[in-house]
Amino acid sequence: MELGISTFVETTPDVKTGVTLSHAERLREVVEEIRLADQVGLDVYGVGEHHRPDFAASSPAVLMAAAAPLTERIRLSSAVMILSSADPVRVFQDFATLDGLSNGRAEIMVGRGSFTESFPLFGYDLKDYEELFDEKLELLLKLRESERVTWSGKHRPAIKNLGIYPRPEQNPLPVWIASAGSPESAVRAGTLGLPFALAIIGNVNPSDYARHVKLYKEAAAKAGHDVSKLPIASHSHGFVAKTRQQAVEQFFPSTHARTNVRAVEKGLPSYERADYDAACSFDGALYVGDPETVARKIIHLYEHVGITRFLLHVPHGSMPHAEVMEAIRLFGTEVAPMVREEAARLASV
Repeated sequence: MELGISTFVETTPDVKTGVTLSHAERLREVVEEIRLADQVGLDVYGVGEHHRPDFAASSPAVLMAAAAPLTERIRLSSAVMILSSADPVRVFQDFATLDGLSNGRAEIMVGRGSFTESFPLFGYDLKDYEELFDEKLELLLKLRESERVTWSGKHRPAIKNLGIYPRPEQNPLPVWIASAGSPESAVRAGTLGLPFALAIIGNVNPSDYARHVKLYKEAAAKAGHDVSKLPIASHSHGFVAKTRQQAVEQFFPSTHARTNVRAVEKGLPSYERADYDAACSFDGALYVGDPETVARKIIHLYEHVGITRFLLHVPHGSMPHAEVMEAIRLFGTEVAPMVREEAARLASV
């Protein structure tokens, strides 16, 4: 069982002070957070691509390359790259470079993206949303298969027997498919035999995602893949403090503010304290609490949904850097050992 952290490198106003960190300040903080995650024994750190003023994560590979020489064992992943609006050649080259700098610790997690700012920015039409992802995933997988590539498609100029460099340290460079709950994505990932990641966020019961894992495994088995070797990850917002009450109160202000920004953008009802408290319950999608509470919720997800990797997304909205660092420390030193021990016990039963 792997445990890790994910971030979108938030740069929203601090709820208490009204101060907004510059993109440069927040980027430097995230490098410190990645370094700490490595020091406390976490397995993976993921950075999600976004192109908005309230996030500073437009180039995950560059950010993680800054952390690569400062870390020793933690895997460095996108979470996610918006492949539909990206050039697969450049994505592969960037992560192959990161793989070399980190001595084989890079991963590419790709998705279609729930934010759409990158489509007009890079000249793509949202009407091609599905077609773009399918075509570019095909090319990305072809790029990692061989040094020289011949390929043609509808949305990118053809490649005719050209070399793609640098080559990664890992062969093959890991490529994950991420989904916010689309059954089609589960089937696609399983059919291709690729690792699968679920974003379990919002007003949902995490246990309900067992059906997506079932679809994924059935598709993988049908396509002839060894299901036992396919990792399955989940990603959820959360926060860890010494006591449950402290965690709940520290995480609420930024979560409340950030979720209501998205509610306005999507035309959804406002997010209230009752919604937050429900999400913090055992059956909710927020992993907020003291180490034992958070560990129990992750173990439940391992046992009843079938994940083999859990990413805690922290912060949600901007929070004081010291609070985020303490949450990462507790997650690595107290939550992770409990989860790993119990997962190993359950696996041996």
